[in-house]
Amino acid sequence: MFEKILIANRGEIALRIHRACREMGIKTVAVHSTADADAMHVRMADEAVCIGPAAGKDSYLNKAAIITAALISGADAIHPGYGFLSENADFAEMVEEHGLTWIGPTPEMIRKMGDKITAKRAAIDSGLPVVPGSDGAVDTVEDALEASAKMGYPVLIKATAGGGGKGMYVAHDEDELKDILDTLVDLKKINYYFEHYIERSRHIEVQIVADNYGEVIHLGERECSLQRHNQKVLEESPSPIMTPELREKMGTAAVAAAKVSGYQNAGTIEFLVDKDRNFYFMEMNTRIQVEHPVTELVTGIDLVKAQIRIAAGEKLWFTQDDVHLTGHAIECRINAEDPRHNFRPCPGKIKSLHVPGGFGVRIDSAVYAGYQIPPYYDSMIAKLLVKAPTRDEA
Repeated sequence: MFEKILIANRGEIALRIHRACREMGIKTVAVHSTADADAMHVRMADEAVCIGPAAGKDSYLNKAAIITAALISGADAIHPGYGFLSENADFAEMVEEHGLTWIGPTPEMIRKMGDKITAKRAAIDSGLPVVPGSDGAVDTVEDALEASAKMGYPVLIKATAGGGGKGMYVAHDEDELKDILDTLVDLKKINYYFEHYIERSRHIEVQIVADNYGEVIHLGERECSLQRHNQKVLEESPSPIMTPELREKMGTAAVAAAKVSGYQNAGTIEFLVDKDRNFYFMEMNTRIQVEHPVTELVTGIDLVKAQIRIAAGEKLWFTQDDVHLTGHAIECRINAEDPRHNFRPCPGKIKSLHVPGGFGVRIDSAVYAGYQIPPYYDSMIAKLLVKAPTRDEA
């Protein structure tokens, strides 16, 4: 097992990783920008290294600074959390080239699944059902119109390297598509692909864990359909529309796809489910997810500890038959935003803080009374999680 892990992130996920390390007896190294000198993850870690100025591009995205921090602190491994460099294959490669362990899937897998076109091809190769769409990136307006007519309106236009709801547009007919291509989408500058848009769909994802020896297990599903601007707001497990048969079918498909592609560590395969409960592969996330705690609450499996144990070379210590979903869990993302100005990020000082507690309540957060929320990063400051025997109680 590792003796010391560098956490290449900030905020609640940095604290979440620190907690797992502390419970496993592993020392932690926090990295931070100048703006995060008083952050909770910096206070709690065994060591802290400043890696640059406030802006994320100069600190949390500074590959060389993070690698240097790991080397001078004597860390064995780097956990990237989510966001920032978590799905950057070049960074994962750098980590391994410097004799450190990357806590996540291989750089090759991150590269393969990070591009939506190659990910879709990999899904087709592994037998996953996919939404009808273009064969690859669409280069010209003529090709876009032809592909859209072939797959049927409405169509969804997606940037191949997009994520978090960015670079997505829906056209309900040819005229609307022409308007989008004229004003919003530059097919020559950014690669876009097109697929049929499934209306009234559910966004359901399957959590998998895979060791380095070919064993893959799924941990049920999370429903993430409640979104604003294509960004998740509330997530829950299990999904209200799920049946045991559908869970078995989707879970088996996700496991098979991960096995075929040789996936390692934790990952999430995201699906769209239509009104007739047909499911289609959407994308794969090659990292821990913001909403991972709802799966932890209903399965009792610590996903961050699982990531660390797998990266350290351990075989999976449980089987598919050991995985049971009990009760119902819901996660609410708490964002520092201004509702009077279109929910734009709203940094500032937290003068007082009272968090809910009690049986079945979990708060994942790095804020505290007196904390100054910096204006340089994502607006999410906490996650409120609840678990109860039934969905109504939750």
